[in-house]
Amino acid sequence: MIMEKQHILLIFLFLCVYQFNGIQTESLPVVLWHGMGDSCCFSFSLGAIKKLIENTIPNIYVHSIRLGNNEVEDVENSYFGNINVQIQEVCHQLLKDKYLKNGYNAIGFSQGAQFFRALIQRCPNPSVKNFISLGGQHQGIFGLPNCGILKPDICHHLTRIIKYGAYLEFIQKKFIQATYWHDPYHEEEYKEKSTFLADINNEHYINKTYIKNLQKLHTMVLVKFDNDTIVRPAETELFGFYKPGQEKLIQTLEQSDFYHKDRLGLKMLHNAGRIHFLHLPGNHLQFTEDWFVNYIIKPYLI
Repeated sequence: MIMEKQHILLIFLFLCVYQFNGIQTESLPVVLWHGMGDSCCFSFSLGAIKKLIENTIPNIYVHSIRLGNNEVEDVENSYFGNINVQIQEVCHQLLKDKYLKNGYNAIGFSQGAQFFRALIQRCPNPSVKNFISLGGQHQGIFGLPNCGILKPDICHHLTRIIKYGAYLEFIQKKFIQATYWHDPYHEEEYKEKSTFLADINNEHYINKTYIKNLQKLHTMVLVKFDNDTIVRPAETELFGFYKPGQEKLIQTLEQSDFYHKDRLGLKMLHNAGRIHFLHLPGNHLQFTEDWFVNYIIKPYLI
């Protein structure tokens, strides 16, 4: 009789862990957002990451965000379009996904990381538990990818020329990368004319809803690639950036007015131990499967 009760209890516990649709409920679903020039499902990029998560956590539901009708359109939409409209579209996508109704863990790759953060701030339902940013540019960029292969004077000149077009209204609405271009020589123009980054960083005005929604996170994980040649400055991956008026001296997150004035509530998250900083020695988005399993999947997804 006692053995029968034990068997019934085991069956009950088993059914509590698994739903009848086969999706494991012990581990939250995972949603991925790819970076510039990538797609939701390429077998050599996010397709491989999706399989790695599924192989490590059996029966988990993994959704990789796609904008467009196919992979080609998805890549095009990572360069061209209105990012604020795209974020709203993704919000509707995830809201309609029945597997996400109880929340999920979010992973953003490169520019997909700051876009995911914007989604968390603007679209809190379904809710995100852990937000993982792999090489995200949270304070923007000021420099061209791999510009270091050019002579320093040429690279510097090209960077300064971009200023004359980056903040034009039609450029901000049509070219994705312009929306997180952050010119340290023209901080006021950036704050006034940036249609995306200055908004999600509460530099237009303090949007208390953004702060409230970020505070709902259990953990924010920021991953920096220490030898990054794609993102300038690489410290933006940890919310650091150039000191205003120049492009040599770096302010860390904790040194910045952005942090001390707590414009986004990051100081509160940090003091509560809910922001985790990770470093990798390689170039942009260069990591091994073992590293991803041991430092991302096991601590934050299981």
